[in-house]
Amino acid sequence: MPLLPSPAAARTLAAIATGVLLAGCSASVSVGKSEPKLSADELATTVAGKLADTTGRPTPDITCPEDLRGKVGTATRCTLTADDGSTLGVSVTVTSVEGNTINFDIKADDAASPSPAAN
Repeated sequence: MPLLPSPAAARTLAAIATGVLLAGCSASVSVGKSEPKLSADELATTVAGKLADTTGRPTPDITCPEDLRGKVGTATRCTLTADDGSTLGVSVTVTSVEGNTINFDIKADDAASPSPAAN
C-alpha cells in the first residue's frame, strides 16, 4: 500500500496545483539565439518563479530534464519536489514563439506522488 505525502507537504503541493490550475499559468522568456531554446536550468528557474508568483507560496524546488525548444507544441515535463521528497509533475508546453521570445503554458498535475523513501 503506497504511503501518502505528509499532510503539510500534501497541502503545499495541493495549493501549488490549485493555484496553477486556477490562474492558467503561462510565461514568456526571451532568448538570444537564432533558434530559440531555453536551457533546462533556466526553464526550471522560470517555472519555479512563476509558480511562486501565482500561488503566493515560497519558490518551489523544480527540475526540468531537458532544454525547451522554441517550437509551438513542444512540451516537456518538469518535477516539483516537496521537502518530504514527494513530487508533483509539471507540464510545460510552448504556445507561441515571437522572434527570440518563447511563450509557454505551465500546468501542474492534479495529484502528487509519494516520496520514494515512503515506499
